[in-house]
Amino acid sequence: MKKLLSLFLCLCLVLGLPAAFAEDTWTPADFTAAADIRMKIADDYTGKTVLLHSNDVHGQIDGYTRIAGLRTRFEEAGATVLLADAGDFSQGDVYVNVNKGGAAIEMMNAAGYDIAALGNHEFDFGYPQLKENLSKAEFPVLCGDIRLDETGELILPASKIIETKDGLRLGFFGLDTPETVTKVNPVLLRGITFSTFEKLYEDGQAAVDAVREEADLVIGLVHLGVDIESKKNNYRSVDLWNRVSGIDLLIDGHSHTPMTVGENGEMIQSTGTKFQYIGVVVIDNESKAIEDHFLLPVHTEDSLYTHTLNAADEEVTAKAQSITDEVDRIYNAVFATSEVDLNGEKAPGNRTEETNSGDLIADGIVWSVLKEGGPEQVEPNAVVGIVNGGGIRAPITAGEVTRKDINRVLPFGNTVAVVYLTGSELLEVLEASTYCTPEALGGFPQTSGIRWTLDTTKPYDQGELYIQDGKETSYYAPASIQRVTIESINGEPFDPKAVYAVVTNNFCAAGGDTYNVFARNISTFDTGIPVDEAVMEYIAVELDGRIDSRYAESQGRMTVIK
Repeated sequence: MKKLLSLFLCLCLVLGLPAAFAEDTWTPADFTAAADIRMKIADDYTGKTVLLHSNDVHGQIDGYTRIAGLRTRFEEAGATVLLADAGDFSQGDVYVNVNKGGAAIEMMNAAGYDIAALGNHEFDFGYPQLKENLSKAEFPVLCGDIRLDETGELILPASKIIETKDGLRLGFFGLDTPETVTKVNPVLLRGITFSTFEKLYEDGQAAVDAVREEADLVIGLVHLGVDIESKKNNYRSVDLWNRVSGIDLLIDGHSHTPMTVGENGEMIQSTGTKFQYIGVVVIDNESKAIEDHFLLPVHTEDSLYTHTLNAADEEVTAKAQSITDEVDRIYNAVFATSEVDLNGEKAPGNRTEETNSGDLIADGIVWSVLKEGGPEQVEPNAVVGIVNGGGIRAPITAGEVTRKDINRVLPFGNTVAVVYLTGSELLEVLEASTYCTPEALGGFPQTSGIRWTLDTTKPYDQGELYIQDGKETSYYAPASIQRVTIESINGEPFDPKAVYAVVTNNFCAAGGDTYNVFARNISTFDTGIPVDEAVMEYIAVELDGRIDSRYAESQGRMTVIK
């Protein structure tokens, strides 16, 4: 099988796909270009077990009707079918956000999922809420690298064997990215610890070994991804493949990358995000070998394929519609208009450069604090705003703007917080949060009130590993400030010894992403104002219900030297 995959990669080169294939510098776009994407399925799957899989659904609940319909189609063609998910099903769209992930479990139960693993966003509403949600799941959920601080025990089983009616024994194991420690509000992770660095692979090997002897195939449901950001600490799925033996297939999530192979032909498959694709793995019951694997696009105009997916289970469709109708009654209300398109992209976009979305949101949260008189400790001209670009999750197109639109842009339920820093600490924040720019980073700072320059031609002077609540993170402090300079604060000269009030969200204030400096500062308070409501009020009141040409483009607050 690996020889076939290598031949497939060679064919990709011949066809003129990205030159990065020939190098050891693969990007998520290169993985996508190598994916085997098909428009239809065969007519006969007798004697086969078909594993259909999803990842990073992020609240796209109508997709569950599609995967349920595809399950019916394969069963009608003679296959035994299993459904699996590789995490991040709990959060992302208003339809699952409003009930803190509960609707996602309802939909997965209705669709008939057989097994799943955790993603980092499963923790966005806190570990206690996750436990409550999982108590209602009618399928096992695996995770072999997160432990309770009090006992050292895993919070969930690491692995499980599922035996099909045809006698095929599939050994599944689950792992979640250690990056969760800084990609979720650290306050919400108290009481649990994620395995980091080599411990992650030790846990992965133990989970594989637990099922290897009794299973015909070992399949990992892992939420690791292939982002360049994750390569630094060897936290990618391809790194796992090369460090853990005995794996036959990895079903991956986290980086939203459609892929059917790893950078060197590894058996790693992932479906993108929000049911962009449905993953298909075909296993022959007699030889007990994987004989085919590919992706099927969900949204397509192809009439044959559309017919395949239209065989949706009526009960699943009805369940999705009932959830949608209930939420739409509240969130479809129009409260503003926009004359411009607001950037919702990751890269190039909110994780790599200043954007008009970032400017708007940072301005909005600063306004929400200043309109109440501002922080007592500093003058209004010493108040600035910082928003992590990874918290901006969707675009807004010109036209009417609803509460649902804003919730999709800002889905995490974060609140507005204020952190007091010295100018030198503010420099560290900006330096740490742009350490890999121009590569994408969730912590990339979108700002208000700060005029600053980033010189990406200079190297990042990596210092000590940031520690959060006594636990290792995925990021390193700068040993010195090399890349960032601040020209002014609200039009006045920057002073590294002055005290500034930084308006941010409670995720960053607690040390999320690269914002460890915020967590070290005891002069912090949470306003309790939801970030999405602060932004909506800013648009409705300060902008008089109209996002106009002042936000047509980013406002030049940041200069990047390349």
